[in-house]
Amino acid sequence: MLKIPVATAMLVLLPQWAAAEQRSVAVFDFELIDTSLEGAMNGVRSDEQARLESTSARLRQRLVETGRFSLVDIAPVAAEARARNLQACGGCDVRLARQVGAELAVTGTVQKVSNLILNMNVYVREADSGRLAAAASADFRGNTDESWSRALDWLARNRLLAPDSGALK
Repeated sequence: MLKIPVATAMLVLLPQWAAAEQRSVAVFDFELIDTSLEGAMNGVRSDEQARLESTSARLRQRLVETGRFSLVDIAPVAAEARARNLQACGGCDVRLARQVGAELAVTGTVQKVSNLILNMNVYVREADSGRLAAAASADFRGNTDESWSRALDWLARNRLLAPDSGALK
């Protein structure tokens, strides 16, 4: 008879235990660093802005799918984050993550050298200390939806979330 109450208690507590093991994460939108001649001459491209948004959403999805992370809503600080260069603001990403109650601040960049040569970077910082917890980088070829999504998936699978060597454990 004792087994039923213990099993019931475990079913009730299991979601709480799982949630306690998750780390809260504020994933900010990716930023484009366009050092290409095309960018200097023509300015912002709408297709690249759409790719930045989808890459950010894809990274959020990949983190949640692991079951190890819970996303924190960044809406209260999103406008301020968009108005800054999160890689050069002296730790504002960490401050903004703390403001929304996240343990980790995740930022990303895509550097465009040309329509053929691009680089994607993801940075993860501890919100309480500002310490860099993880960084991952991948060069990729082709400025297309497919190349951007493949680059992010490769970074998530092989650098950030890899079972044996992942930066985010």
